[in-house]
Amino acid sequence: MVNPWLALTPGDDPAERIRQVGRAHERFLAGEQRPPTMRPVVAESWARSAAHIRADTTAPIDLADDDLEAYRSAHPLSRVMPIFRDLLGGLAEDGDHILAVCDEHGRLLWVEGHPSTLRGAASMNFVPGARWDEAHAGTNAPGTALAVDHALQIFATEHFSHPAQRWTCAAAPVHDPGTGRLLGAIDVTGGDHLANPHSLALVRATALAAEAYLRGVGPLPQRPQVAALGRDEARLAVGGKPVRLGRRHSELLVLLTVHPEGRTGDQLGFDLYGDGVSPVTVRAELSRLRRILGPELLDSRPYRLRAGVETDLGTVARLLDAGRTAEAMDAYPGPLLPASDAPGIVRLRRRLDDRLRAAILGSADRRLVQTWLNRPWGGDDLEMWQAYAGLMPRDPVAARRVAALTREYACNVSATWP
Repeated sequence: MVNPWLALTPGDDPAERIRQVGRAHERFLAGEQRPPTMRPVVAESWARSAAHIRADTTAPIDLADDDLEAYRSAHPLSRVMPIFRDLLGGLAEDGDHILAVCDEHGRLLWVEGHPSTLRGAASMNFVPGARWDEAHAGTNAPGTALAVDHALQIFATEHFSHPAQRWTCAAAPVHDPGTGRLLGAIDVTGGDHLANPHSLALVRATALAAEAYLRGVGPLPQRPQVAALGRDEARLAVGGKPVRLGRRHSELLVLLTVHPEGRTGDQLGFDLYGDGVSPVTVRAELSRLRRILGPELLDSRPYRLRAGVETDLGTVARLLDAGRTAEAMDAYPGPLLPASDAPGIVRLRRRLDDRLRAAILGSADRRLVQTWLNRPWGGDDLEMWQAYAGLMPRDPVAARRVAALTREYACNVSATWP
C-alpha cells in the first residue's frame, strides 16, 4: 500500500516527478481545480493556499529581535530544543540540511544549519520569526503538517510558492502530551534527496521523543483560553481563572487571536466599526482591554497577544483543515459572537459557518446533516433540508419542511421584488 505522506514511491524518477508536478502546478494556477496526478494531501493544500496567497508570495516576518527572543524563550518547545538538536543537529551541520522549529501558528522559532545553506533559505524568508503556515507561505512541510496534524514530506514543485520549489522538506507536528493540543512542528529542509522514507521516520521519531520528554517533566503552563462560539460575550480563562469581558472587549480579543502577527489601531478600528471611526475611540477600548488582560498578555505597536491563546474558533478551523468534519461539528456550539455586528467579526463568523456547512454538505453524512438541522441556527436552512431530503427520500417530515421553506423563500423574494 502506498504511503500518502511520502513524496515519492519506489521506482519514481525524482527529476521526472519534479517536471510532472511542475506541469500540474501550472495547470492548477491556470484554473484546473485538482490535477489527477497529485497526491491528495498536496492537491488539497494547494486549494487552501490559493484561497490566501499568490504563487509568487514570500513568507512575511512576524517577529524579530527582542520580540522574537522573548516569545520563543517562553514557548513550550524551548524545553525540547536540546532533543531536536541531539537527534537532528547532525543533519543541520552537514551543509545540506536545515533544522527548523515552528510554533502552532507556523511562525519559525529556530532555523539552524550551515551558514551557506541558511543564506540560501533566507532568500525565501525561511528565517526565525517568519510565518510559514499555509495561509502565508502556501504548501510546505511544517505549515501543511500543522494544517493536517500529521507528519509528511513536501517535495520540490509540490510547494505552492515558487520561491520554495528548489527545496524538499519533511516535518512532524509536536503536541502537548497532557492535553493533546498542538504546540508546533519540527522540520528538516534540504535537497531532493530528502524525499525518502528515512527522513520522514526521523522527524516523526524526533517529535515522539520530544512529546515523551514533555510527558515526563509534568504539565505545561496552561495557555489562556477563549470561548466565543455560541455566546454573545467571550469567556476568557487565564491560568484557569475566568476573566469577565464585555461585548466590545470580546470582539477585540477574538480579532487579536486570529491575527497573532498583530493589528494596528486603524485596522482594529475598521474591523470594529467600519469607516469613519475616531482613532481615539479605538485606543480607549484597547487601553481598557489592556488593563483587564495585563501588559504581560497584550502588547502594542502593533497590538497583539504576547502569549499563544487557545480558542474554540481555532479548534473548529483546525479540525476542518484536517478533514475531521464530525469532530468539528461536535466542537461547534454555535455562531461566533452572534449578537456582534462588527464587520471583522461578521466576516469571521460567516467564513467559519460557510466552511462548516460546506464540509457537512460535502460529507453526505445523514447524522451530521440532521445534527445541523436540530441546532437552533439550522432549523430554517433550506439547502441543508434539501440535502437531508435527498438522503432520506421517504421521510415525509423532510419533504414537508422543504416545501414550506421553499414557499416562504418565494414569498420573501416576491415581497422584496421591485
